[in-house]
Amino acid sequence: MQLERVMSLTQNTAETVALGALGWLVGNEDLLPVFLGATGASQGDLRGAVTDPDFLASVLDFILMDDAWIIACCDAQGLPYTRLGEARHGLPGGEARHWT
Repeated sequence: MQLERVMSLTQNTAETVALGALGWLVGNEDLLPVFLGATGASQGDLRGAVTDPDFLASVLDFILMDDAWIIACCDAQGLPYTRLGEARHGLPGGEARHWT
């Protein structure tokens, strides 16, 4: 059995993608409250968290939970649909896991 390789972006590039995803999320008035409720963050916390790679990873984790969110986020930014997953692998805790 051959394992699929996951492309991983550099952390700097991954953070840039995640910041774009956060911007999309903040602009989504229906989804932002769901994210805030799921993470326990407040809107005020968002400003300070933009430099925290762990927080940015949580943004991507959240969006990656739903295919419709991935598509909407990527379409809004002109990104390929695989880019958010690639960025997630470039942030802390995003190493590819292999279950063998």
